[in-house]
Amino acid sequence: VAKDLGLQLLEIRGRGVRIVERGRTQYFAVHEKTGHLVTAERIDREQLCRLVEKCVLRCELIVEGEM
Repeated sequence: VAKDLGLQLLEIRGRGVRIVERGRTQYFAVHEKTGHLVTAERIDREQLCRLVEKCVLRCELIVEGEM
């Protein structure tokens, strides 16, 4: 994420980068030391998308301040 946005790792910590998802469970997070998008919670495909062939989890990345 840091590389894709052109941010340095220190900026990730100071810019209020956060992941917003629908529902109560946060499945993704931005790793502070690497800037990578990582899974924050175990993802159970069978529970989330039982009858759907293509399972998609949508989330938004919010970065505070000007880009």
